[in-house]
Amino acid sequence: MTRSAPIAVILLSGGLDSMVTAGLAREQGFALNALTIDYGQRHVRELQSAEAIAAKLGVERHVVLPLDLRCFGGSALTDDIAVPKDGLDGDIPVTYVPARNLLFLALTTAFAETSGSSDIFIGVNALDYSGYPDCRPEFIESFADTARLGTRQGVEGRPFTIHAPLQHMSKADIARECQRLGFDPAWSWSCYDPTPHGMACGLCDSCRLRRKGFAEAGVADTTPYAATA
Repeated sequence: MTRSAPIAVILLSGGLDSMVTAGLAREQGFALNALTIDYGQRHVRELQSAEAIAAKLGVERHVVLPLDLRCFGGSALTDDIAVPKDGLDGDIPVTYVPARNLLFLALTTAFAETSGSSDIFIGVNALDYSGYPDCRPEFIESFADTARLGTRQGVEGRPFTIHAPLQHMSKADIARECQRLGFDPAWSWSCYDPTPHGMACGLCDSCRLRRKGFAEAGVADTTPYAATA
């Protein structure tokens, strides 16, 4: 059987940005494979969302890879450090997971090379985000060079293209894309610190950015929140 659509590999966290990114890849005519990393994150609830999104988008192969970064710690998402609830202050926050996207893109590249794919999609954003250094365009560009130099596929002249379609979008733009694609926002999960009853806290940086984006876009966010900012 001959495949008619090229394969794209999506780094699918289960969050809003990765969901919209996967939708845009599908819209471009790619068949989807997806990689989700179970890295011991505090908000493990996002793994359930990743599974649901993969099913709804018809992902052909979805790998959930265990990589327990709690062994390293150093982040409020992987260590016994409180998640900030007072809003962004301009510094790199304690929710930054050391080298996370560097690690995750390396693993996604390995998955892409074994999937016969040259196209990798990641939902990083450099406008409305928490100040993480591994979301910047210069990092994505440099990683594409690293992947070309460090893989058989790259050395043989079939380099990977790293697609970051949300890179220069605001959260409001992303909310509008979610609506345009016909996705329910509640399929995705953004909260860093869910309540014991499984609700989004509404106060962490990720919740604040998400709610602000939907409000600015005039799009309803169907996610229930435990508190208002």
